[in-house]
Amino acid sequence: MSATILLKTIHSSATINKGEVISFIANNEEVIHSKNAPGWNASDIEMFPVIGPTKFNNYSIDTKNGIGKQDQHGLLRELTYKLISSDTTTVIFEKKYVKNTLVKNTKFPEKSTQENLYWPYDFVFRKIISLKNSSLKIDFEINSEKGMPYMLGYHPSFKLSGSGTEIVKTKEKEITLNDILNVGSAAYKVLNSDEILLIKNDSSNIKITTKNFNNFMLWTEVNNMVCLEPITQYPLLETQNYSEKNMRISSGKELFSCKIELL
Repeated sequence: MSATILLKTIHSSATINKGEVISFIANNEEVIHSKNAPGWNASDIEMFPVIGPTKFNNYSIDTKNGIGKQDQHGLLRELTYKLISSDTTTVIFEKKYVKNTLVKNTKFPEKSTQENLYWPYDFVFRKIISLKNSSLKIDFEINSEKGMPYMLGYHPSFKLSGSGTEIVKTKEKEITLNDILNVGSAAYKVLNSDEILLIKNDSSNIKITTKNFNNFMLWTEVNNMVCLEPITQYPLLETQNYSEKNMRISSGKELFSCKIELL
């Protein structure tokens, strides 16, 4: 497929490279963190079928179909998107996985001792990106065997001024950038929430509205970007003991969405 796809409306544009949103410009403002800027070498990824680290659980996930081997944030990130369709404002990508197929772990051997990853269930994962006015909507559709345990997280990164003055606001509280920085790699958790605001002093605010995720993680290690991540569950950072008891169970078809809107 073509490496880069451009979506465009009168007020905005979005650039997608191999399924990754690398730019979203609305009202002449860049919203997305540049992969080449300090902080993170990506702009968005999906975390599936697990979220968080698995190293201290021997990279193993217990399921009714047997053990699955997963590194941090799951094996989906190691698969390649196939372009299904596109027009001027919408593009659809898909990843297919056949159960127990070995997938090379790119973290091995420098950052992981687990050479290959696998999962004991088939699944088809679709990412639908649509642009409208000053908003970008990302829909996810997961088709799998009924009863498959899973976690899902969307991991977009947003450009900041570098001043450290931005605030993340929920219905219950305001969270400073320093609050997020102080939590570190564990990520700041915001539970039981479908909406979050990124308040900026020098540009438009950003509103993120989600469906079916119900939670967020907030992460950064620098002042020039922040990741505001819709998640189905906050990962078990201490025990890393993943099992069906702390994962969602698929009905066979699961739908999720994340809307990014400039205010």
